[in-house]
Amino acid sequence: MGLFARMETVIKSKMNKVLNRMEDPRETLDYSYEKQLELLQNVKRGVAEVTTSKKRLELQRAKLTQNIDKLDGQAKDAIAANRDDLARLALERKTALVQQVDGINREVADLEKQEEKLIAAEKRLSTKVEIFRTRKESIKAQYSAADAQVKINESVTGISEEMADVGLALERAENKTEEMKARADAIDELMEAGTLQDLTGSKDDIGRELSKISTQSNVESELAKLKGEAGKGSEKPKSVEEDKSAEEKKEV
Repeated sequence: MGLFARMETVIKSKMNKVLNRMEDPRETLDYSYEKQLELLQNVKRGVAEVTTSKKRLELQRAKLTQNIDKLDGQAKDAIAANRDDLARLALERKTALVQQVDGINREVADLEKQEEKLIAAEKRLSTKVEIFRTRKESIKAQYSAADAQVKINESVTGISEEMADVGLALERAENKTEEMKARADAIDELMEAGTLQDLTGSKDDIGRELSKISTQSNVESELAKLKGEAGKGSEKPKSVEEDKSAEEKKEV
């Protein structure tokens, strides 16, 4: 097998997969049913045409039969009037019309046979079309139910393409959320450790230390106040500077 033949085979297989994926059996069945209806209509139209032709010949035969009866009567009248020549002429015309009637009878008989065959074919085809229609509706209903069940199961199990995309999007969102949380925690730790500075603040290192001392002093004052109210101490609360002086004297 040559290269181009192999490529053709691969392309055909790919196209078949695409067509199978795109094909809806319900649409195919409806299309087949429409084609069968068209064929049935053509058969019915043929029956109608044959019947019309037969009726036209029967009307023509009836007129010829009337003329034959008329000529027959004229021939009798001519004989009664001793006009053999006129009687002979009437009989000649009568004979010609009889031959035409015989030909029409044969044509009508042939049309009747064709009509019977077409009517029988129409009945058989009509029966097959009705059976196909019933089977078609049953298959369509079963396919629709199976298709709905597959979609429900795919949605529940998450194996459909749409649900797979949703699952991937959810996973990406969770990963980004965890990444942002980790980044926020890291920044908080760095700020608490003093590694990062608050660029929007107006205080420098000294200002921040003084702010801490002031905050600690306020805490100690509040603590001493609470102890005094509880009767556990009457000493005046010491400031942070006094505490540091006492510690330095002890060290000396």
